[in-house]
Amino acid sequence: MYKIRPFHDSDWDSTWQIIEPVFRAGQTYPFPPTISKQESYSIWVATPECTYVAEDEPGQILGTYYLKPNQPGQGAHVCNCGYIVSDLARGRGVASAMCEHSQEQAIRLGYRAMQYNLVVSTNDGAVRLWEKHGFDVVGRLPGAFNHPTAGYVDALVMFKDFAADKRK
Repeated sequence: MYKIRPFHDSDWDSTWQIIEPVFRAGQTYPFPPTISKQESYSIWVATPECTYVAEDEPGQILGTYYLKPNQPGQGAHVCNCGYIVSDLARGRGVASAMCEHSQEQAIRLGYRAMQYNLVVSTNDGAVRLWEKHGFDVVGRLPGAFNHPTAGYVDALVMFKDFAADKRK
């Protein structure tokens, strides 16, 4: 069982330990592998509307996600999220729990839909998980992501309309 709660500044060092290897690997997020801890904090914590952490029973942070408007103004009714799970917690349902939690929070905050702008096509686990949670691939951006080992790969735009989900 995981507890998902709002991020506190005192969580940053533990959260950075989860985020840093993912950003450095350059396989799933478009940030430069040389991104600083401070720049990462700005992207993951300061800019989004809210940031959460998932922790186990003893309180170890296993994952994190942010939620923010996908666009300003006329596009602000659609939110965007980013998720990262610790290598030690992969395959244990943390990402799935955060995805469910993020959708609940988005609806609570008044968002009508959620969109992922750049799901790297080689990230098979993420694509399968988002589809399992009701997201559709609504666009494919050919060669939009420069993967460090696979070269230029497609990026997917994935979308979920919360109102359509309620009609099912």
